[in-house]
Amino acid sequence: MINESALLESKSLRDSVLERTDVLDRVKALSLLPDGMHVTTAMVAAYFGVTVEVIRQLTKRHREELQVNGMAVLRGADLRKFESDNASLSLGSYPQARRSLTIYSRRAVLNVAMLLRDSDVARQVRTYLLDMEYLARTQPVENPAPTDSTDVVSLDDRIDQRITHILGKTVVPMFNALIETSGEHRRELIALRAGVQRIERRLHQHHARLKRLEGVRDDRPVVGVMAAMDAMNGRTFERHIAKLLQRDGCTNVVVQGGHGDRGVDIIALTADGRHLVAQCKRFAPYLSITSPDVQKFIGSAKVLYGAEVALYVATCPFTPEALSIAAEAGITAVHRGVLEEWGAGEPLKILE
Repeated sequence: MINESALLESKSLRDSVLERTDVLDRVKALSLLPDGMHVTTAMVAAYFGVTVEVIRQLTKRHREELQVNGMAVLRGADLRKFESDNASLSLGSYPQARRSLTIYSRRAVLNVAMLLRDSDVARQVRTYLLDMEYLARTQPVENPAPTDSTDVVSLDDRIDQRITHILGKTVVPMFNALIETSGEHRRELIALRAGVQRIERRLHQHHARLKRLEGVRDDRPVVGVMAAMDAMNGRTFERHIAKLLQRDGCTNVVVQGGHGDRGVDIIALTADGRHLVAQCKRFAPYLSITSPDVQKFIGSAKVLYGAEVALYVATCPFTPEALSIAAEAGITAVHRGVLEEWGAGEPLKILE
């Protein structure tokens, strides 16, 4: 996996991703001048959270590359025309007219992100760029190679399937018959049947997990998983979380996000039969889930739904206060770091 710092050193790598200017707004909103196309040096500095002098020094070192990608220094008639088209730049009653103005296109701002070392925003942009490139290179093939029809099911698969078949088709029906004809030991038999059914569900979950581990351990980086989730809209993100729950053995999974959901987006049963609810927030990674957000969810999850497992899933971090409140109330905070691992194949401990 190419590290984001590689973009700092390789011009050819930078050139290969310069068209992906949409990444800028995914990391942080980029304010533009009234023309909707350019920003000033001060605006670039504000976006990356650095000083204007840092941007000026970077511009001096990489002037030729940045000019090719849309940076321009306006003077004379060009400057006056640009200022008249962008009234907010006018000096008004300032005693001395501006001699020049450096402006940057979105492409040039993206170029700056790939050259600026000491900025968390720039590092996030570089990470996004490489995530998206990875996803583009690793999309599933539309027509996979046919498998050999002579392949046989593995011994472990046959054992799992046979045990599950015996439990579901023989042992459970036997308990059903005994319960119907038994009076004295009815309660004990019902408890034993429930135990067998739990074992059956766990076998299904174990089998699915083994299949998943065989399929995802392909050196796919976790960051690529997050790039895919960050590109989703809210509803698609909820459905994706529902699929992760099903992958980890949950049943009766219902996505109910929207008006009237009473603060819960997903309801389900865990593999061992506990009632589960989930709140899903697809936020930009520079935002945070706060303590009021968690407190509101606690009321919905615990009071309205009486949930035994409550997940607050977010594509951003939680504030320390929010994490503390979640822990005290028995809410599982699935923040960005945990979500990366979960999306890449690591099951949530609360679901095991």
